[in-house]
Amino acid sequence: MMNYIWGGMLIIGIIFGVATGNMQAVTDAVLQSSKEAITLGISMLGIVAFWTGLMEVAEESGVIAGLTKLISPLMRFLFPKIPKGHRAWDSLSANFVANILGLGWAATPAGLRAMSDLEELERARVNSEFVETMGSLGDVQNFRARTASNEMCTFLVMNISSLQLIPVNIIAYRSQYGSANPAAVIAPAIVATFFSTVVAVVYCKMMGRR
Repeated sequence: MMNYIWGGMLIIGIIFGVATGNMQAVTDAVLQSSKEAITLGISMLGIVAFWTGLMEVAEESGVIAGLTKLISPLMRFLFPKIPKGHRAWDSLSANFVANILGLGWAATPAGLRAMSDLEELERARVNSEFVETMGSLGDVQNFRARTASNEMCTFLVMNISSLQLIPVNIIAYRSQYGSANPAAVIAPAIVATFFSTVVAVVYCKMMGRR
């Protein structure tokens, strides 16, 4: 869908530029934007490498394990139906910790693993509870392919609203574009994401009961 949206915007821009006689401006904008994208990508490379390496150090030193243990009460509150010891806990916790630390690129692989684990858990749950009433195993698998569980929906909402202690991406962008104090957004980001997370938790619990 996003490919269609961006492609449509580009085509509309080109058509508008031709129709208004501003094709040169469109060409200049494309070249300038391409240059800025490459420059930003190279500038971000060092910052990404630094924070990703820091994440690895934190994991090896036990900091991540400590943070995972610290947020375990919240995780059990959000996902009460996930069996204790299930492997989904590890991927969920890793994703939450990475998001809290502002490491979105580190959170993505853990998030994909978590969603896959939750899908397997839901499939097993459907198989055990509804196979007799729904028919064959194939019918159950087709049903699962079209349905997201409460845990999967909660995980998605919490990812969107995630608390961030260090908004690394925003700091990097501000630094790249010449901000006098790139880290000035830390306090506002903590406050904003704290309230968004509280709202997300309340929303998930209300919808889960429905």
